[in-house]
Amino acid sequence: MKPADIRAMTIDQIDDEVLKLKKEHFNLRFQRASGQLENTARVREVRRDIARLKTVARSKHQGSAKSGPAKSSSTEAGSAKSRPAKSRPAKSSRAKSSRAKSSRAKSRPAKTAAAKS
Repeated sequence: MKPADIRAMTIDQIDDEVLKLKKEHFNLRFQRASGQLENTARVREVRRDIARLKTVARSKHQGSAKSGPAKSSSTEAGSAKSRPAKSRPAKSSRAKSSRAKSSRAKSRPAKTAAAKS
C-alpha cells in the first residue's frame, strides 16, 4: 500500500484497514507455523503496511489536536524548569580493586592438609 493512498483515507478508513491487516497477519502466522505459507514475503509486507497505516493515523490525530487554539511561545518557554546537574564524587579505581581482592580471598576455601590427601 502506498503512503499517498493512505494519506487520502479518513481516520475511520485507516482504522478499518488496520483491523483487516491485523486479521490477515494473524492468519499468515498460523499458516507459517503449520507449514502452509507459500508467500513468506507477505508477512513482512502486511506488518509494514500496518506500521504505515498507524503512522499516518497518528499524524492525522496529532494534526487535528494541534488545530485548536494556539499558545504563545512565551508561556511555553517560561514553564520549562531547568534543573542543575548533579555532581558525583570521583570513584577511585584503587579502592574498587582492593575490595574485589579482599572478597575473593574470603570466598576461597582454605587449603588444609586433610583436603590434599
